[in-house]
Amino acid sequence: MTSGPPEQRCYRHPEREAYISCQRCERPICPQCMNDASVGFQCPECVKEGAKSVRAPRTMAGGRLSADTGRVTLGLIAVNVVVFLLQLATGDSDGVVFREGAMLGGTAATLDGDVLTGVADGGYWRLVTAAFLHAGVLHLAFNMIALYLFGPFVERALGAARFLVAYLAMAVVSSVFVYVLTPPFTPTVGASGAVFGLIAFALVLLVKARQDVSQLLVLLAINVALSFRDGVSWQGHLGGFVAGFVLAASVAYVPRERRQAAQVGVLALLAVASVVAVVLRTAALTG
Repeated sequence: MTSGPPEQRCYRHPEREAYISCQRCERPICPQCMNDASVGFQCPECVKEGAKSVRAPRTMAGGRLSADTGRVTLGLIAVNVVVFLLQLATGDSDGVVFREGAMLGGTAATLDGDVLTGVADGGYWRLVTAAFLHAGVLHLAFNMIALYLFGPFVERALGAARFLVAYLAMAVVSSVFVYVLTPPFTPTVGASGAVFGLIAFALVLLVKARQDVSQLLVLLAINVALSFRDGVSWQGHLGGFVAGFVLAASVAYVPRERRQAAQVGVLALLAVASVVAVVLRTAALTG
């Protein structure tokens, strides 16, 4: 059997006969290379080229839209649970994980006879680690339930990467407020500062979308009232809420084409303000 002319051979598989041409580039293709198109068939290269011209869906913040929304939230919950188990395994509030991770401001802070490195003495890691420690099972449970309720909503609006950055930023700003406004030898822990930031974020987005926020306001009012109970850090809650509100405004009330620049600018502003506040507070504590 003689082979057909070159133009009747698949351009990707010269050994195979081609009975049809790509609708886009008009090159002959074999059945294996045929991809359904709106009209006729297209070759794999043309399909790839066409996909490049299709604008990928984006979140309202400009991030990539994930089909698995909520995975970062679940990851944060898992990290909090694992850290809590490590905390329990090492002696809970008397153990090294809690004592070296809790928010503590004072220089060469003395806590129950142990000398610990506070933020003023260079323990800057506490600004982050404190948000992943908790003062008991109920404390952890309440914060994780709130994170599960509000996290996926904000994550859907921001995208996975932006959500993680925003969460950590709210956690750090919360710790900075604690550092500045709380007595230096008061250990403070919990994800509630970041959770308050998520509540603020959700509130701004819902107001922007003209949704009914009455129930959310009632929930916020209850949590604000609880923030002034003994043993609860209203300072951390306030810091997280302020950070969440400002970050949400940069997403909801800035034109789409300027949102990325606005978000970077707000994050930079929060970072600079946090550094200045930490430096000034440290100077005040160390004299």
